[in-house]
Amino acid sequence: MEHVLARELNEALRGMTPGALLSAMGKKLYFPRGIIAQGAEAKQFSTVANGTLGIAVRHKTPLILSPLQKQAPGLSAGEIVSYAPTAGIPALREWWAGELRRKNPALGDAACSQPVVVSGLTAGISAVCDLFLDEGDTLLAANPSWDNYALIAEARRGADLRLVDMFNKSGIDLGALREAVSGEARQTGFVRIILNFPQNPTGYSPTVREAKEMCAMIRGVAETGARVLVICDDAYFGLRFEEDIEENSLFAYLADMHENVFAVKIDGATKEDFAWGLRCAFVTFAGRGLSGAHYDALIKKTMAVIRSTISCSSTVVQNLLQKMYSSDADTLRAEKAAYRAIIEGRYKKVRALVDAKKDHQVLEPMPFNSGYFMSFRCKNVDAESLRHKLLHTYGVGTIAIDGRTLRVAFSGLDDECIDEVYALIYRAAEELAG
Repeated sequence: MEHVLARELNEALRGMTPGALLSAMGKKLYFPRGIIAQGAEAKQFSTVANGTLGIAVRHKTPLILSPLQKQAPGLSAGEIVSYAPTAGIPALREWWAGELRRKNPALGDAACSQPVVVSGLTAGISAVCDLFLDEGDTLLAANPSWDNYALIAEARRGADLRLVDMFNKSGIDLGALREAVSGEARQTGFVRIILNFPQNPTGYSPTVREAKEMCAMIRGVAETGARVLVICDDAYFGLRFEEDIEENSLFAYLADMHENVFAVKIDGATKEDFAWGLRCAFVTFAGRGLSGAHYDALIKKTMAVIRSTISCSSTVVQNLLQKMYSSDADTLRAEKAAYRAIIEGRYKKVRALVDAKKDHQVLEPMPFNSGYFMSFRCKNVDAESLRHKLLHTYGVGTIAIDGRTLRVAFSGLDDECIDEVYALIYRAAEELAG
């Protein structure tokens, strides 16, 4: 039986592209007017006492063990152990919304939702798939892709993750991508696609020309009447190492593209701000014709996913990041630029090494120009066998994405060992090939 609150949210989205794309679970989800909602109201208006939330206080301050407090002297007890709002700390959400526009000038004044805080990019992707992916639906993704896509889309949601061979030797195979997108639109009237740039595992981002053609492709499909969901997995956003790479997320161009295009941006501090284990990311929605009421409904449904899984994201992590962001902005940006320059330097060193062996008989580098990774296509050898030999014979760790793709995270290689690591990779491949 449909809950009255779910019905209200579904009615708010009726006739709009995100409403048409909702999964069965997405239609059922609602944010209850229970403990969290009533507690938030009490926090705002209670003047005598607040007996709503299950925390222990003394003099209206949360109790905290002193050894824990000593580990974070810059935070108050409440900033460490209190519950955060389900959608995230408002100041942090507001800051990220402003940064999203600053980093994506092509977004202009296009309307989008306030970002919702989730506990890492994985949680954001999983939440979006809960909302918009049903058993039997197809989610398009690049081949090769991050292995967690299959776990989320297929194992958790029962959908079909269709991998598209969208990379050729020089970049994006626009023809293969167009065929997959238009074919799905013709067959079902819906397109669901996840685009990850810089891509994991290839380390490729679209050029300005490729980004323009991809957006034109999506617009063309939308103009046929198909409803299109584009999930922008922007985990490694900003790590561009060549001049011709598109500087904006595709989200910026999709946000106000067409009434039939619904875009979701998933990004966060995880990679952008060198805070991997803090697990803090954001989900932002956009689509032409969507109003504040539509975004409010989408946020409430996302809050329902959060509430029904982890309740809320870490309070201490959000406050740590908020304090960092509200500190010296010039110093923060300068340090980030310096760290990115370190990774770019490693990229350039790897670029030179693989370009010098571009005609290698066993290993063919896939296109890469950004991010943390590059990948080899293995010819005449099995990628898992190569990974095993590198690790157990030469002490070098790599990842076998599938039977023919070996990923190397050059971001994790100190400069002084890059030459040796790549020499060993080529040696091991040649030895396996005989």
